Amino acid sequence: MSIDLSQFFEVFFEESFEGLDTMESELLNLQPGDLDSETINTIFRAAHSIKGGSGTFGFSSVADFTHVLETLLDQIRDGRRALEPDHVNLLLQSVDCLRLLLSALQLEQEPDLSQSIALRQEFERILNNEQPAAQSDTPSSPAPKAQGGPSSVDTFEIIFKPLHHLFKTGNEPLFMITELSELGQLDVKVNLDGIADINDMQPDDCYLAWTFYLETTESESRIKEVFEWVEDDAEITITVCGGLFEEDDELIAAPPESETNSKPEPAVKVEQSKAVKSESETAKPVAKAAESTSIRVSIDKVDSLINMVGELVITQAMLTQLGEGEITDNKLMALQEGLAQLAHNTRDLQESVMRIRMLPISFVFSRFPRLVRDTSQKLGKQVELKLLGEQTELDKTVMEKISDPMVHLVRNSLDHGLERPDVREEAGKDPVGKVTLNAFHQGGNIVIEIMDDGNGLNTQKIRSKALQNGLISETDDLSDDKINELIFMPGFSTADEVSDISGRGVGMDVVRRNIQALNGSIEVTSEQGVGSTFTIRLPLTLAILDGQLVTVGQHTYIIPLISIVESLQVDIKKVNSVGGGLDVLRLRDEYVPILRLYQIFNHRGAIEDLEKGLLVVVESDNQKVGLLVDDLLAQQQVVIKSLEANYQKVEGVSGATILGDGRVSLIVDITGLIKLAGLKKAGRQELVIDGLEAH
Repeated sequence: MSIDLSQFFEVFFEESFEGLDTMESELLNLQPGDLDSETINTIFRAAHSIKGGSGTFGFSSVADFTHVLETLLDQIRDGRRALEPDHVNLLLQSVDCLRLLLSALQLEQEPDLSQSIALRQEFERILNNEQPAAQSDTPSSPAPKAQGGPSSVDTFEIIFKPLHHLFKTGNEPLFMITELSELGQLDVKVNLDGIADINDMQPDDCYLAWTFYLETTESESRIKEVFEWVEDDAEITITVCGGLFEEDDELIAAPPESETNSKPEPAVKVEQSKAVKSESETAKPVAKAAESTSIRVSIDKVDSLINMVGELVITQAMLTQLGEGEITDNKLMALQEGLAQLAHNTRDLQESVMRIRMLPISFVFSRFPRLVRDTSQKLGKQVELKLLGEQTELDKTVMEKISDPMVHLVRNSLDHGLERPDVREEAGKDPVGKVTLNAFHQGGNIVIEIMDDGNGLNTQKIRSKALQNGLISETDDLSDDKINELIFMPGFSTADEVSDISGRGVGMDVVRRNIQALNGSIEVTSEQGVGSTFTIRLPLTLAILDGQLVTVGQHTYIIPLISIVESLQVDIKKVNSVGGGLDVLRLRDEYVPILRLYQIFNHRGAIEDLEKGLLVVVESDNQKVGLLVDDLLAQQQVVIKSLEANYQKVEGVSGATILGDGRVSLIVDITGLIKLAGLKKAGRQELVIDGLEAH
């Protein structure tokens, strides 16, 4: 009886991907000529664990590829081979290749081996240069097989006697047999002497032993590697013998696995890559779908959660006791105190639960050293990456969605922000450009800055381009910051050449749209010749929102606080009517279109007179509108419920929540509301108002 190893697949994949992250991070720290032994040992250990795990679970494509990678690392760490820059590049490519292989296996797909085969040949070329005489005939052969000619072919007798508890350690002899068969021509002889009486047998114990005869060009150390994960759980003897295959005719076929006849001592002639390989195929592991994600939570956070639940249980018991018997004034007072305590505990519990989803932003930052290295090499630039605030915590969902926009911004900084080394030197700058990623908390939000000390944005060029495209007119008097904001317009670009890495302006509208989808914002500050800073502000979590409750007729709506600029009573003298029945309020130096929520959502009984209602001025996409509401209620945090998941998408509404009295309240989507009111035309960022132009 064997253990179903598929139950451990997800843990294996998770640990393997972490190991690859470690390898990549440490490889970037490797400096040819100044080799740090601990760094190379860390990389080797990570590769070794991936190889061992993949071999145990039957992922031979990963195990085989990792083996050649590990061989090169082993030679480097032993000092038998010097680390060269090409080695680092090759190892980094191997990390990418392993990610693809593991991702395919995790998705239960057949991995594409073309890249791993090409990389493996490159590894073997390097290794063969070191030992050209040993393996010069078959450099690209994945598993050297006996060809009958070379004297380097040996036959090994391998006696493998597992201890009874082998299966309980998660090891499976079938996978070792499979791996051995890939090293050469293999015969297997099963020893059933250890099988106990049927009444004494334990289903999880191993009673079998094997004798293998392997004809191979591989070394004994390579064979030992097959058993390295079970060397403490088995008796293993490896000796060199000769000419076994001439005696094959004496071997008899093994009985089918289902047969329990233990009388004869069976011997199995395993036809190379046939019997074993077919078993391997039938035992091909089935991975769980990749969408199953997990979070590693520190024990401190779990302890805090347990403490909060304990406090809640105590409070609940106290309230239950107070509810028994006659209610007196003293009991009423105690009940009020108990309810206050319950509210306090509930708030603490909510914070503890939310903390579980919070992860350090270093999970996102960790991908950039590799990106900066590869991109700067491709561009011929020298770049120093500085990471600040890596321990700043952010909700896991937000973190996953902010990653791509950040990659786009960093690529932009590398491609168009930083100058070439010779240009920097001519400008009196350090030839090594600097890109800094910084994260910190500010006022309940997280702020992420992407800074470079490059040439900065060319404001005049942006203005000229905007004039050519008709985005602004000659009479527009825009500040430099406002002009720089134009790079977020769809399709706007000042790049003379569009590279395959980035184009400043190309796709920046997508960056901003993705950030806004997270209820965040992005702004840019730049000084020509000094550098640029992109500042992203995001809520800590997407599950909870700080909102302003407002009433419209009999309905309560929630406006995100982050969108609100101000609230005011309307001075009717400053209101003008323009085409299309739209009113605009002259608010200081700008005109703000007024949207009547009762009209948009078709409510009756709401205040229609501008002077009797209140105007909530909100901003989205750097455009302001005023929302006419009946009254302002409290501000509070609300738990966001998806309308699309529970009902359907509703234009102008981003979600819903349940208020304290049990009623459902809709959360206003400002951007969607503007579109719904017909103020913004598709493909344009500015508001379109007949008779007036709003900025």
